[in-house]
Amino acid sequence: MVEQFETGTFVCDPRSDRVGEYRGKAGPYAMLRPVGGGREWQADPARIRTATPEERLSANVRAANHRSGNGVSEARPPVPVPGCGSCAELAALREEARARSDGSLETDADVLLRRHQAQAHPEGVRRRVFRYVPYSMFQEPSAEPEYEAWCVSGEEADCGARSGPRLDPAEVEEWQRRHTQETHHARYRRSFVDYAVLERQ
Repeated sequence: MVEQFETGTFVCDPRSDRVGEYRGKAGPYAMLRPVGGGREWQADPARIRTATPEERLSANVRAANHRSGNGVSEARPPVPVPGCGSCAELAALREEARARSDGSLETDADVLLRRHQAQAHPEGVRRRVFRYVPYSMFQEPSAEPEYEAWCVSGEEADCGARSGPRLDPAEVEEWQRRHTQETHHARYRRSFVDYAVLERQ
């Protein structure tokens, strides 16, 4: 028997290995929307099932990371705000994960708790201020730049012959010409190396 779902239920689609929000049926298909919004996709109603709390949590974390563009969390775990039910729920989930030694789920709970606090309790979120310090960059005058080329021709493997570092690019080009005359190799990789210094303005 195909399980019936209410609109808004979070379900897991084993075929795509994704968690989505059940939106209803379109012909023979179940329509699912990605957690956090996005383009719906079709799933087999006979194969989808209710998502577990862990699967929902992971999907919410991925959606939050996608929105922020940064999946890196701070080292210090967030502290729940007293009297907030959402904070308490996420903190309890974190403690349950910690008791089960599930580091991945614990990190996911921290990320969601931090996101929730930034939206619901912005006055309690500690903000860091970064100061821009301008610098100027210039080439080190006492160190001459170096030029080099090496042969990358070859059917099964690169030739690997190298010109060695030269102070004059014309010397590297001359080495390439001679190598091509001797071997008929015609593909080279070239590099330019200099030394840069940054000076605070």
